[in-house]
Amino acid sequence: KTTIVSIVTQSIKKEPINEPKEIEIIQKLASEKTELICSMQRLQADFENYRKRVGREQTLLVERANEALIIQVLPVLDNFELSLAAEMPETVRKGMELVYAELFAVLERNGLERVVPDGEVFDPNEHDAVMHDEGDGDAELVVAQTMRCGYRLKGKLLRPAMVRVTR
Repeated sequence: KTTIVSIVTQSIKKEPINEPKEIEIIQKLASEKTELICSMQRLQADFENYRKRVGREQTLLVERANEALIIQVLPVLDNFELSLAAEMPETVRKGMELVYAELFAVLERNGLERVVPDGEVFDPNEHDAVMHDEGDGDAELVVAQTMRCGYRLKGKLLRPAMVRVTR
């Protein structure tokens, strides 16, 4: 590859440089080369940072889309559970259980977790108390029964569990 610097370097090797103007030109070219290299390195680093940022943003966008879809599927899961609690012929029940299990397995593989807090200390950030049973005076509130399970998606609470609490 022929560059200005290589041409100047070759001419230097042939004839000694005595002219102050020639020395000044060489110094200027060397300075420009250093500036261009630094500029190129900054540009390359900026592009790498941009590529990483776009990748993170795309991942976040997909996760938000999955979250919105799964939130819409939660009532379907609730209805499945209610249907399975009803009386029906055993063959129909087995079929519904298989479909429900398959649907839930797909959602679990995508990060969905069921929250069933029976026996845990009541946490208003995680649980929605819809019933309250009086108990021993000052004891902590404890989840006595889960009325409707809650769900988390990859650690983020999508829907709090609907619970009955007692002291």
